[in-house]
Amino acid sequence: MRRFVRLFAIAWCVGISSLAPWPAAAQSGDFVSKIVVEGAQRIEPGTVRSYLLIREGDRFDAKRIDRSLKSLFATGLFADVTMRREGDALIITLVENPVINRIAFEGNKALDDEILSTEMSLRPRVIYTRTKVQNDVKRILTIYRLSGRFAATVEPKVIQLPQNRVDLVFEINEGEPTEIRRIRFVGNRAFSDSRLREVIRTKESRWWRFLSSDDTYDPDRLTLDRELLRRFYLNNGYGDFRVASAVAELTPDRRDFFITFTVEEAARYRFGKIEVEARLRGLSAEDVLETIEIEEGDWYAADELEKTLVALTNTVGTLGYAFVDVRPRINRDRKSLIIDVTFEINEGPRVFVERIEISGNVRTTGEVIRREFRLVEGDAFNSAKLRRSRERIQRLDFFEKVSVEEVPGSAPDKTVINVEVEEKSTGQLSFGAGFSTTSGGLLDISISERNLLGRGLDLRANALLAARRSEIDLSFTDPFFLDREVAAGFDIFRRIRDLQEESSFDSAVTGGALRTGYPITELLRQNWKYSFKKQKIDDVGESASRFIKAEEGSETISEVTHTLTYDKRDSVILPTKGYFIRMINYLAGLGGSTHYIRNRFKGGQFFPLADQWVLSFTGSAGHIIGLGEDVRLLDRFFVGGDNLRGFATSGIGPRDAFTEDALGSEWMYTASVEITFPLGLPVELGLTGKVFTDVGSAGTINPSGPDVNDEPSLRASVGTGIVWASPFGPVGMDFGVPILKENFDEIENVRVSFGAKF
Repeated sequence: MRRFVRLFAIAWCVGISSLAPWPAAAQSGDFVSKIVVEGAQRIEPGTVRSYLLIREGDRFDAKRIDRSLKSLFATGLFADVTMRREGDALIITLVENPVINRIAFEGNKALDDEILSTEMSLRPRVIYTRTKVQNDVKRILTIYRLSGRFAATVEPKVIQLPQNRVDLVFEINEGEPTEIRRIRFVGNRAFSDSRLREVIRTKESRWWRFLSSDDTYDPDRLTLDRELLRRFYLNNGYGDFRVASAVAELTPDRRDFFITFTVEEAARYRFGKIEVEARLRGLSAEDVLETIEIEEGDWYAADELEKTLVALTNTVGTLGYAFVDVRPRINRDRKSLIIDVTFEINEGPRVFVERIEISGNVRTTGEVIRREFRLVEGDAFNSAKLRRSRERIQRLDFFEKVSVEEVPGSAPDKTVINVEVEEKSTGQLSFGAGFSTTSGGLLDISISERNLLGRGLDLRANALLAARRSEIDLSFTDPFFLDREVAAGFDIFRRIRDLQEESSFDSAVTGGALRTGYPITELLRQNWKYSFKKQKIDDVGESASRFIKAEEGSETISEVTHTLTYDKRDSVILPTKGYFIRMINYLAGLGGSTHYIRNRFKGGQFFPLADQWVLSFTGSAGHIIGLGEDVRLLDRFFVGGDNLRGFATSGIGPRDAFTEDALGSEWMYTASVEITFPLGLPVELGLTGKVFTDVGSAGTINPSGPDVNDEPSLRASVGTGIVWASPFGPVGMDFGVPILKENFDEIENVRVSFGAKF
């Protein structure tokens, strides 16, 4: 609009000055005998005449000449245009806009030339106009503001060159990043400002956030923060919550922002009656009630409601109903603060998947994405399965962005699923350094590719060099072997351990393994592995136990391992609720020199006590039996350290009464009760506190006599600890005190672990 106003003003002034005598001429009936174009260099006169609204032979008409003037200015090809009459001729004098020879940027450090160039409308060999330059200045400023630099300034400079060419230089003063000085919340009563700051993505500027850009202002991130707040409150019972406003105020010096969120918490609800209305022929509510895990009296949580919808849809689908529409009917009782939920199971529209279209995958093959879908072409459309498919694609961790959209197909009963992905790097080269009580100082080097050849293949190589432990591993996994949902792969490894402090010997294990695994259900998985390895005990000390000296040498193990895992945790890494059970069976003796059956059981359950407070119960048990022979030392269980805090590595269990060497156990069990809690520090510091109680025991089936301390009594410890999820890896420290122990047990009150990858 400004452009047209300026053109109109120029045209008006020119028209007044050059056409003043023309009305009388027009009235006298004079005609334009010829049109002369002056000043045209690159542009042909015929091209200029094509923009005119007056032609040779027409009358001199001031209005048409005025419109022709505006038309020429509107092309953007000319810096100036004048029209005058000389007798019966119309003279048009032009000043062409120059051509851009080169575009350069000066002063930019935070953003490189390539990023800025992609946002420019001007290019070399394009006509220069002031309007386009000003528009590009605005684009550059927008880019800097999106990167958190609101104090940036851009000054365009024009360098005149021969032949009506120019060099265009943008002089940029980036300024300092515009940081977040303060984030405030108005209207919050249930949660403190500090807790809500942990929920949102935007953070206040602090010195320790030098590795993050979350403390710079980004309007798009502010939109995400509103949604994060909404989800947080809805999952904590506040069914009527809303964010009234989110305001960002820039300080006068343009260096900092004050951000204020105004929230309306309203009341907190609990779940009331949970009912099911099945409106499908042959389906009763009792058929699906066990699927619902929401219980009356629980705090209302939107995520639990969504999970129940998906579970009901899947359950009804497995009962043979292809077209299902499950909807929750919510009834709020604002007096009793109860939300009653009725899940209505209706027959869904008879729509079939016509096709699945995938775009954005440059490197990853389409088959890798398609095999994660719970739907295929020709299936009855199911929204719950579509959501599950999207989750599975995201869990591949091959893509920065995954968008799954349903659009109408070629007929009313057909639908098309459009999948758009944005790929990210899947290769990793890492170097690590650290320290742990078990291994001492360590250096870790690893290289991995999770999407080898774009086919989803996983290849990893790792080398660990430590003071008391060294490992070299190579592993390969095909997650969809033979185009079936069966993972298959192999491992090659060599592991050396210094066990002089615990048992007065060193061990070396070299071997390989073939493995496969597959899901039985969404939560139950079964794995099989065959391994063949050579174990060696050497460097046995002169003062070592006679039992260890008797086993010095090598043995070969041919072993089949079976694992069955049922996992219902909300997170594998940091679970807050749910449980898991794992059974591992080992059978050695299909070849090799060692024969045994070993069984291990693990499990745990997690309960959220309050916001960020989690109570967990975990435990493990193991048992090994030699098949026609004694159980060898390296095949036994060693308890203490990480699995029984307060005691040293291999700190409990059978021990030589004279040399105090750990001899390992044939059975063991451990259990732990732990509470993790926040320390009141900023969440991005990654510091979490914990208190724990560990119990356990270990022993042999047939004690070896008076020269072995083998007391199968209960051991127990209590303690506290702290975990730091640092940018360089997890750092942990536990302080445990044994309260039940034997005199020959090895104690370790402080246990430190540190791992780094950079």
